[in-house]
Amino acid sequence: MTDLILSIETSCDETAAAVIQDGCRILSNVVASQAEMHAKYGGVFPEVASREHVLKIIPVIHEAMDAANVTWRDLNAIAVTHGPGLAGSLLVGVNAAKGIALGQNLPLLGTNHLEGHIYANWLDAGLPYVQPEMENVFPLVALVASGGHSSLVLMRGHGEYVELGHTIDDAAGEAFDKIARLLHLGYPGGPAIQRAAENGDASAFKLPRAHTKRPYDFSFSGLKTAVLNLTKKLGTQNLPVHDIAASAQVAIVDILVKKTILAVKEFEAKYVLLAGGVAANKSLRAEMSARASRPVIFPPPKLCVDNAAMIAAAASRHYRAGETSAWDLDVVPNLKLV
Repeated sequence: MTDLILSIETSCDETAAAVIQDGCRILSNVVASQAEMHAKYGGVFPEVASREHVLKIIPVIHEAMDAANVTWRDLNAIAVTHGPGLAGSLLVGVNAAKGIALGQNLPLLGTNHLEGHIYANWLDAGLPYVQPEMENVFPLVALVASGGHSSLVLMRGHGEYVELGHTIDDAAGEAFDKIARLLHLGYPGGPAIQRAAENGDASAFKLPRAHTKRPYDFSFSGLKTAVLNLTKKLGTQNLPVHDIAASAQVAIVDILVKKTILAVKEFEAKYVLLAGGVAANKSLRAEMSARASRPVIFPPPKLCVDNAAMIAAAASRHYRAGETSAWDLDVVPNLKLV
């Protein structure tokens, strides 16, 4: 069975559309970023994001269709992120997808953003494993880490998820953003911290690793507070920004890697899978690959950040199972994976 899906992603501040064949082959993947616009706020300004989506959504969809060289009649379905994310941003994408699906008489596939991040690993761009091998990776442990989410998931098969743990306060990406703001490194924080850390001493400051009641939960608020107190203590004059950035990055990576490895051992996972914006971090990739006892899979950086190709990759599995969404599909800002 061959399927051709147009997918739309507007969960936060990226307006994205893609055309994907068979859940893995990327025909087009267009992303209009708002990062520069939100940089002056030090983070995403929700009302600005939703208004920008309204302006960009139609041009981005047309660009994706043109780049894929397909027409509406070539498509089998329309997929769209309906959660989790910012309510106003999600509404723009869902309403656009509903209009197209209704007008073109195509099935509508409401898709979970977190599941999309996981299925970015099944896309063909830069995947270190050929597709047939990707069907024999279960059970696997997936670390999903981004600006709004940090969770550890046991995946026993396609669509079979067990959440082992999640963040109880700040997500890993959120911690990067907040620490970058304290160090005046700009937004988004993850790439800024990574760049600064390259010229820093990761052993310069011993920053805390939080212990949680449940072994697979994450907590980064204490780390953020420790960096805040450190900057106040040292003062703004001659602040060792690079050393603090390197020390903070190694603390975040260490927490993520340790808990993931613990889950791999307990559940005898065959593979480790990285997903989400934080999965683009070079230190995380290197440390996980070096310390894990199982092969580590991760998408190329451009597929770690929010994009529509990953949404189609996840939606394709549901489409092939005969699952579609009703016309009353609504946005669910706090939608869970499990």
